Amino acid sequence: MRYRVLGGTGIEVSVHCLGTMMFGAVGNPDHDDCVRIVHAALDRGVNVVDTADMYSAGESEVIVGKALKGRRDDVVLATKVHFPMGEGRNRGGNSRRWIVREVEESLRRLGTDWIDLYQVHRPDHTTDVEETLGALTDLVRAGKIRAFGCSTFPAEEIVAAHHVAERRALGRFRTEQPPYSILARGVESGVLPVCQRYGMGVLVWSPLASGFLSGRYRQGRPVDLGTGRPALTPARFDPALPGNAAKYAAVEALAALADEVGCTLPELAVAFTVAHPAVTSAIIGPRTMAQLDGLLGGASLTLDDAVLDRIDEIVPPGVNRYQPDGVWAPPALTDPARRRRPLAERAAA
Repeated sequence: MRYRVLGGTGIEVSVHCLGTMMFGAVGNPDHDDCVRIVHAALDRGVNVVDTADMYSAGESEVIVGKALKGRRDDVVLATKVHFPMGEGRNRGGNSRRWIVREVEESLRRLGTDWIDLYQVHRPDHTTDVEETLGALTDLVRAGKIRAFGCSTFPAEEIVAAHHVAERRALGRFRTEQPPYSILARGVESGVLPVCQRYGMGVLVWSPLASGFLSGRYRQGRPVDLGTGRPALTPARFDPALPGNAAKYAAVEALAALADEVGCTLPELAVAFTVAHPAVTSAIIGPRTMAQLDGLLGGASLTLDDAVLDRIDEIVPPGVNRYQPDGVWAPPALTDPARRRRPLAERAAA
């Protein structure tokens, strides 16, 4: 296992990070089996575990807490806050009110006194970023978290947050967690260069493109849209949809390239992400022990320039073959009022 320093934090993390989104009701409901997966990953050199409060409504954090009993000091533990937890108002978002309350819930579920990396799961355009940074800075000073970062933030919002932190003498985002894979290379144009500029650590999620690069989904094979990943986002996998044709074609070309290299398609996919100079670690999210073994089997794989050039030919740099974030979109795109002048103003012009 290889290790890299996480941005400017001085914390060393493994190049493979264990993601636990599939632990609990959404993926693997067997707590004992999930604990075995965590222990197997740690025994093979993985030292960073990433979860979130909203994964299976907190169940993932509970499982991670069970798995880390007796091993907490050796693990860099990361979790996230933002998405709604339960019914009612003010039970989500990036406000001081919610962050200060929810960090206590995460600490309780995880069975720990501190969180190494506390990440804001998505932007919140109803909350001033100064409010968010202020709350997170206070949590560092209180010893409840060691560092904080953001996840799936656009490049311009990362820059804005750094400017606010500097002006107000607040702690800054030390990490970013963007979606990044061979099929979703959009972050190469802005997010990753910005992270390099500010010396941020980068933990990329979905290196297998939501399972599309697992090798399970291929041209000409029927897809069960009612189970697994396709059940969560069927539009991404349905071969009958015209927009998916380019993805399936790319997968075939990448599978052929993996055969030439002498590795599996998932191994090729993960190795591609950690070859980028901005990337610190790639988050792998196994649901079973077999999936963990398959992903860690290529932990030492290094792709040479010739292979990376071939990948660039299949999916050009900066290109997204699909929209990687299926649960959040900028209000500037989703709210028509932000994209249209008032009718009276349009008519007057």
